[in-house]
Amino acid sequence: MPAAGARKHRRAKSLLLLTVLASLGAFALVGGALLLIDPGAPKHEAIKTGGLAGGAIVALYALWLNDRRRKVEEARQELESQRIEHDRSRVADERFARAVELLGHDAAQVRVGAMHALAGLAKSRPEYTQTVLDILCAYLRRPFKRADDDLEDFDAEQNEIELEVRLTSQRLIEDLLPRVEEKDPVRYDLNLTKAHLEYMDLSYRHVGDLVLRVAHLKESNAFHHMVIHGSLYLTEAEVAGRFYLHHTELRGKAWFSRFKAHGLAVFTESKFLGETKFTGSEWADVKADGCTFAVEPDLPEAWRN
Repeated sequence: MPAAGARKHRRAKSLLLLTVLASLGAFALVGGALLLIDPGAPKHEAIKTGGLAGGAIVALYALWLNDRRRKVEEARQELESQRIEHDRSRVADERFARAVELLGHDAAQVRVGAMHALAGLAKSRPEYTQTVLDILCAYLRRPFKRADDDLEDFDAEQNEIELEVRLTSQRLIEDLLPRVEEKDPVRYDLNLTKAHLEYMDLSYRHVGDLVLRVAHLKESNAFHHMVIHGSLYLTEAEVAGRFYLHHTELRGKAWFSRFKAHGLAVFTESKFLGETKFTGSEWADVKADGCTFAVEPDLPEAWRN
């Protein structure tokens, strides 16, 4: 590097010397030519004209030098920006790895903190959002015991603590999804296969694919006023509570095969724009006024009443 710098310095000095010599040459050549062409012309005019010619060469050199300095400064700033971005990416990767590690911590408050750290990272670095959503969904897919499961080793206190962690995960998923009023939103996919959900609320959100195969939904769960750009899969899912999917636009397939709804299910004014299946599904109470299907399905009895 020192040798390269010395070579650049020598080239700059050589170019400056050539510029000075060229300027003097232009001065002598132009001034002399004027005197030869018109010997009677005032000498000061010849000197003035020659000076202008020489000055023009110096001005051109100054312009070139200024442009060169500008390009060097732009290159330096670009390198600095790349370095800063690299440092940010490295710090983000470290934060991500640490937060994922803490999700396995025994203390519930540590797991909650890790979830918030991941959500914060997704907001500051949007390229992490889908990965963070995948991780939060994966947490909800973990086995979860409830009091009505009639298990001998059920611990009510630990269960309530774990429920709070899971509710935090649900709220963060909701917060990371684009709201329905956004134009051209990013379409994030949610894989909640075998997830245990309570009071899940994705209303007024955009989503890509929404996968809830063999999911367990308790209490009240809201999927209304949504735009589901991909497919909805509720195959073999079970709802032990209220299920709201009204005023929602489903642009892909909607699979309710072997789905069981033990409480009220509301589909009022929803639009099913793709193929819909209800094979083997069971419904306690359905409200579907104004619900439309682009491809007419074989509706269960509860839907016909």
